[in-house]
Amino acid sequence: MQQSRPGDVMTCPAGIKHWHGAGPTMAMTHLAVTGVLDGSNVEWMEQVSDEQYHVAQ
Repeated sequence: MQQSRPGDVMTCPAGIKHWHGAGPTMAMTHLAVTGVLDGSNVEWMEQVSDEQYHVAQ
């Protein structure tokens, strides 16, 4: 798990499966700058369950 602090910039290279979310007492703003490949700019993966999310904290 990689934690971020206010003002941090995170980079995720193309083809890297990842997820992101806020903590139970913190909000998160997600701003993505991306390109388009074959008419799509993102491949949404499976949703993280509450159980998975809480283990990762």
